[in-house]
Amino acid sequence: MKINDLTTGVLLFFIAHLLTFYQLNGQFINKWFVRHEWIVISMGAVLSFFYVWGTKYTVSGTGGLLWPARFLGFGIGMLLYAVLVGYHFNEGINTKTIISLILCLILICIQIFWK
Repeated sequence: MKINDLTTGVLLFFIAHLLTFYQLNGQFINKWFVRHEWIVISMGAVLSFFYVWGTKYTVSGTGGLLWPARFLGFGIGMLLYAVLVGYHFNEGINTKTIISLILCLILICIQIFWK
């Protein structure tokens, strides 16, 4: 396992999911996103780079395995989404969401640590 590549990939996925959250949900947070819809849409091309690079580095960091990279990206997205929805929309984390996040963490751990 290459820790530097894995860390870089996780950081890139974090940035990608953070920006994607605002790209998709910004319309409910600030009217700027509604007024500048085409700018928001065109940023999808930029976001794609973060996902591609995140995948590249997490695959490298996990010894060339694709599944751990996929679950890592998924897990980062789930955790970040839960935090941001709670922050911006006051949608608290209920029991169902907590169980889903725990299952998500279990999936990531299985993919990363199970040899």
